[in-house]
Amino acid sequence: MYVADVNWTPGGPQIAAFAAFAVVAALLTITPGVDTVLVMRTALVAGRRRAMLAALGVLTGLLLWACAAGLGVAALLAASETAYQALRIGGALYLAGLGVRMLWRAGRPSAERSETAPAAALSSARAYSQGLLTNLLNPKVGVFYLTLLPQFVVPDHPFLLISLGLALVHVAEGVLWFLVVSWLAVRVGALLRSRQARRVLDAITGTVFLGFATRLALEHRA
Repeated sequence: MYVADVNWTPGGPQIAAFAAFAVVAALLTITPGVDTVLVMRTALVAGRRRAMLAALGVLTGLLLWACAAGLGVAALLAASETAYQALRIGGALYLAGLGVRMLWRAGRPSAERSETAPAAALSSARAYSQGLLTNLLNPKVGVFYLTLLPQFVVPDHPFLLISLGLALVHVAEGVLWFLVVSWLAVRVGALLRSRQARRVLDAITGTVFLGFATRLALEHRA
């Protein structure tokens, strides 16, 4: 992409580009998507700490995609139909698996469900890995970063370095957004302590995840 200038120093045009990217990234961050649904559901059933670990997984995925874009790996994904389709199908299957698991939980008899089961079953490592895999297995994120980030890198500036800086802006906004989402979910969660409410929540979330999986599976490249 762009070749780094050994004498490069931050300048006005690049700062302006960062500001413009911050606006675009903020709008994207608050747009409802599978990441937000995952963090919200985790907060409702397992608490704020697990929700923020899921969010940390999502944000780690963003940084990895930014590195991939900077190193050209995402360019391979954009150019190779086979690689794109494999990642797309893998992501759809993963989301479908999460959705089916939640629907299965929703359909279990109340006698088989304990009040502490959701929080106990979701370990810290699992919460983080769910967020990470949900993000990394979505090829649209990689292609999006590959096409978006170059628009905000001034020519003759180090592309990888600036890409990571832009991704950190996106991550910072994501942290603030997920803090708000998890806080609101925990507050509302006091109304969802009953078994019946948990079953309804799992049914709704499972259906949403299956919807995302179906859309990803049927999606055609532009």
